[in-house]
Amino acid sequence: MRVGVVGASGYVGGEILRLLVSHPHAEITMVTSRQYVGEYISRVQPSLKGFTDLTFSELDYDKLTDKCDLVFTAVPHGTAVDIVKALYDRGMKVIDLSADYRLHNPADYDKWYGWQHPHPELLEKSVFGVPELHREEIKKSQIVSCPGCMAVTSILGLYPLIKKKIIDTEHIVVDSKIGSSGAGAGTVSGTHHAMRSGVIRPYKPAKHRHTGEIEQELSQAAGSKIKVSMSPHAVDIVRGILCTNHVFLKQQVSEMDLWKMYREQYQNERFVRLIRDKKGFYKFPDPKFVVGSNFCDVGFDIDEDNNRLVVLSASDNLMKGAAGSAIQNMNVMAGFNEMEGISYSPLTPV
Repeated sequence: MRVGVVGASGYVGGEILRLLVSHPHAEITMVTSRQYVGEYISRVQPSLKGFTDLTFSELDYDKLTDKCDLVFTAVPHGTAVDIVKALYDRGMKVIDLSADYRLHNPADYDKWYGWQHPHPELLEKSVFGVPELHREEIKKSQIVSCPGCMAVTSILGLYPLIKKKIIDTEHIVVDSKIGSSGAGAGTVSGTHHAMRSGVIRPYKPAKHRHTGEIEQELSQAAGSKIKVSMSPHAVDIVRGILCTNHVFLKQQVSEMDLWKMYREQYQNERFVRLIRDKKGFYKFPDPKFVVGSNFCDVGFDIDEDNNRLVVLSASDNLMKGAAGSAIQNMNVMAGFNEMEGISYSPLTPV
């Protein structure tokens, strides 16, 4: 498959290229960047030295259409919306890593992003890019929208509980911790090392935009509207997300009951690992042990005194939270083995 990447100078674009250069069925044929037209990719993404001699091109829809079978768009929110539309109109398959086509209801863009979607007719054609939930739709779609990193991490942790209808859906709290790479390659005063190192910093503690994606997917699973309370925190790691999801049980369940629910949902899903060990130091999901991989680790603990279930889910925000999911979606769309190009074990230590 001939593949193009629009906006490949950032962290996510670089991660997509890192995965594509070793993919056995993908050939990178065009890579664009507004800032670095004519520059060798390896000057901006130095880890790719020796893997590709391509240079960055300007965005040219005719050339993309001629050179590529599928295009990844890895540009900022609000920027992808017209690019995806232009590629769609030319018959291209598109995997978008922005938020511009994640939400199905046009009104949700006004609520969560503060702007009206200019192409609402395409929202119903876009598939939310979580193969564990929407594999069959992804196979047939021309537009796949990859989920937000904190959204997919919490959704995979909560989804089986929603399906089994065992929790109070009026009170779902998602507490997320995310590494600095989640802020992107651009810099503002708060992301410089002197201001970012050593912090546990809450940001957007209410109404974070990923909440909309979580509510959308869990509501679809439940068959009724579900509201979620989400609060993210920036922490002093480069890669990784840990979601501590607090839910309250409607009925008594045992540890074995929960194991069965999660295994039933994910027993055939290679990229979801169930982690709950009674021995050793690493008893629950930990973002340190998913870095560089496409895994989302899920575990749980029961607080009987308060009828509370704590669901822990961990992922690498640049992998399962972005580029890894994008390659997984490409594999599904193209009919490749779903693990091609992303069957890496996590890096340890990091």
